[in-house]
Amino acid sequence: MSVRTAELLMALAMLLASIGLMADVYFGDLVVGWVPGRGPGSGMWPFWLSLGMALASVWTLWRWYTGVTPESRNNNPYIDPETVFMVGVTVAALFFLLLLSNYIGLYFSMILFLLFYVKGIGRHGWGVTIGVTLGVPIGIYLLFEAALNKYLPRGLPFFENIILYIDDFRYSIMY
Repeated sequence: MSVRTAELLMALAMLLASIGLMADVYFGDLVVGWVPGRGPGSGMWPFWLSLGMALASVWTLWRWYTGVTPESRNNNPYIDPETVFMVGVTVAALFFLLLLSNYIGLYFSMILFLLFYVKGIGRHGWGVTIGVTLGVPIGIYLLFEAALNKYLPRGLPFFENIILYIDDFRYSIMY
């Protein structure tokens, strides 16, 4: 697919999405107009923003048709094969991160994901790899579990017990 074709398809997709959202708001339960004594209806901003997006899409289609932008004249490949490969590897790695989250918990699957991505894909040194691989899960743990009291998936009992030991340690130094 060329850059020219990608621009056309994206403009068409955005136009269809805009029209769909406008129709959903207009024919749905939301009020597009002014509500006396209250102000704008709940559908006013979604409708008018969708209209603006639709007009921008029509403008992009016109500029594509007339060929006034460099992108509308560019017949080079939109994505090179190396980029497609990297996106595929990233999607597969994220899939395994989510899959493993049910079994070994989010923190341990995040460690494996970051280890693979920082060391394997990024080819960084071990200092950076260990720093990121341990620092990010610790930061996320402190943000969600310590500060917000929101527990993230902990996995099977063995892995959950490890996090519970960390919780016990955290509570013992706090109180």
